[in-house]
Amino acid sequence: MDDERHAERVPVTARTVVRRLPGRGTHDRRLIEAILDEAFICQVGLAIDGQPYVIPMNYGRSGNRLYLHGHRESRTLRHLAAGADVCVSVTLVDGLVLARSVCGHSVNYRSVVLFGVASLVTDDAERLEALRCITDHFVAGRWAEAGEPAAHELREVVVVSIPIDEASAKVRDGAPGDAKVAASGPWVGIIPIELATGTPVPSSSVPPGILPPASDRLRRPRPG
Repeated sequence: MDDERHAERVPVTARTVVRRLPGRGTHDRRLIEAILDEAFICQVGLAIDGQPYVIPMNYGRSGNRLYLHGHRESRTLRHLAAGADVCVSVTLVDGLVLARSVCGHSVNYRSVVLFGVASLVTDDAERLEALRCITDHFVAGRWAEAGEPAAHELREVVVVSIPIDEASAKVRDGAPGDAKVAASGPWVGIIPIELATGTPVPSSSVPPGILPPASDRLRRPRPG
């Protein structure tokens, strides 16, 4: 039973302890993975020659590993492939919280911060699995539609992985802290924000009769 409970939580470390408003923090693995699966873009923080950078990248998750990819000439990918220490963050904004006081305004959000050491993926089967999960992270089933990349394309791509072993999530979900009834004053409440796709716009090269992905494949996997 202890092993089962441990598997459901990411171990707490000095870097992942939520110090500010710890009640909003969690190390629940299922929630961490759900946030990663719903978002599209992560922010990858790393230092190159003493200069810090934060690079937005798309990604994919397969099991306990987060995958990133890019062109072999990319300085960021070369640095990651060499075994760089990284900090990856993802944030989903669920609502704007409008309070009576300007200092009480906030945002309802779900976020993940992940620490780890990147490693180059060299195994051919894992490289293809990584590219599949990155592709299907855009649209479910897209890998099967588009087909595997050609050999010359694979030679140009670098794939790295980061274990999801040192991470935490933080969530704010609720009304303004000063939402008491008053006889006058500004409107107070929450303006919901959702991550959603619009109507697909076909490329001019698409022949007649080829339909876009079905709408159920475009929905993000929002938990609950």
